[in-house]
Amino acid sequence: MSVKQRTLSQPVHLMGVGLHTGAVVNLHLCPAPENHGYQFQRIDLEGQPVIPADCQLVTTTQRGTTLELNGAKVHTTEHVLAALYGSEVDNVLIQIDGPEMPIMDGSAYPFLQAIESVGFTEQNAERQYFELKRNITFEDKERGIEMLAVPTKGGEFRVTVMVDYNSPILGTQHAHMYQLEDFKAEISRCRTFVFMRELEKLAEHGLIKGGSLDNAIVMVDKECTTEDIAALLKKIGREPMDIKVEGIGVLNTVKLQYENEPARHKLLDIVADLALTGSFIKGHILAARPGHFGNVEFAKMIKELMKAEKSEPAHFDLSKPPLFDINQISAMLPHRYPFLLVDKILEMDNESIVGVKNVTMNEPFFQGHFPNNPVMPGVLQIEAMAQVGGIFALSQVEDPELYSTYFMKIDAVKFKQKVIPGDTVVFKLKLISPIRRGLVNMSGVAYVNGKEVSEATMLAQVIKDKVAQPQNVNA
Repeated sequence: MSVKQRTLSQPVHLMGVGLHTGAVVNLHLCPAPENHGYQFQRIDLEGQPVIPADCQLVTTTQRGTTLELNGAKVHTTEHVLAALYGSEVDNVLIQIDGPEMPIMDGSAYPFLQAIESVGFTEQNAERQYFELKRNITFEDKERGIEMLAVPTKGGEFRVTVMVDYNSPILGTQHAHMYQLEDFKAEISRCRTFVFMRELEKLAEHGLIKGGSLDNAIVMVDKECTTEDIAALLKKIGREPMDIKVEGIGVLNTVKLQYENEPARHKLLDIVADLALTGSFIKGHILAARPGHFGNVEFAKMIKELMKAEKSEPAHFDLSKPPLFDINQISAMLPHRYPFLLVDKILEMDNESIVGVKNVTMNEPFFQGHFPNNPVMPGVLQIEAMAQVGGIFALSQVEDPELYSTYFMKIDAVKFKQKVIPGDTVVFKLKLISPIRRGLVNMSGVAYVNGKEVSEATMLAQVIKDKVAQPQNVNA
């Protein structure tokens, strides 16, 4: 069964400080309509500009992922995006009154908690998935990044990460997530980390103004004394703290939640940056020494592949034997000439059906629609689509000849190109929700030569309106 999109049941508010800007910001996660995706809104700027969460809008990946559109920026988007994607939320408006997302505790968990506190509302539209059909590779030799995406048999979203920083404290670490449902328990709490030797350089570049031991793990990968730490804190403008470090370890007084918490956080960042593709991915992502730069470049590759596959013509094997021929269709549907608009059914499963209409000049409507310019009326394309859906619905009941289907609602109708004599129209319909009380809700697309010509969503009701006649015992 297809999965529906969902949004938040109500807005939720968080407040915190930006890791790099140090600015105190208010964040509102707001419900959004179907097919809205993730969008950021700078409500502190004139006109309250909106910035879609799109990998093509990333302008810098220095210590975080920054999005920019028409001069409006939002920094450090990764943790909130990871929380939304990991919570399987499709549509959210992310309002913020400052330039950077709050860092909170350095993980995605505070955002995930806020999301779960208000719950979810299921929407009518189907979730957007992209299923990998072939391997995709990315390599940056200068940065040592290697990334690979491969198909998964079960269609799950799986991530495997290897990090190796040539550091005695980290060594080589691995992390994995076997399915997106594992994100909350295994990945969401893992915090961002930084090496102590990097702090001075980051401060010199105007970063980590909001950084503290409460929102980042500081890794000490060389011998240092308490005096060394005090001197460093003074250089980066922090108050001296009573911290003791013996040799190599973690500067924070708290312990690592997992031995491989840094690798798990890198996995969290991959989830976040792949959310910028605008689709839930079915595939296995393998990454060696990843970072935001490589993640975003890989997301761009996936998005380009998504666009290319979407533009490819749909393929249907019109030569294979039909599942239902015209005689079987006539026994099932009450329609007759000139209103029987389905010639055969090619495929059908528990939630979809594919039917065919061969359009010829002999169609009676071509006499007036239009002389010297024959075009199949759009309403008849939708009627033919509905008849295919009717066959799907009637195939679910015993004695289908005793039932009829009646339109209740038609939505989202689009006509994209003409249908003319000689065309073979292929209709593919999918069930939007389970059939209940005779109500059948389906989405349909019509194709000619693999290209979309029309589409619609339809709600119909199956009603038993005939009574079987008793057999003549004297016959």
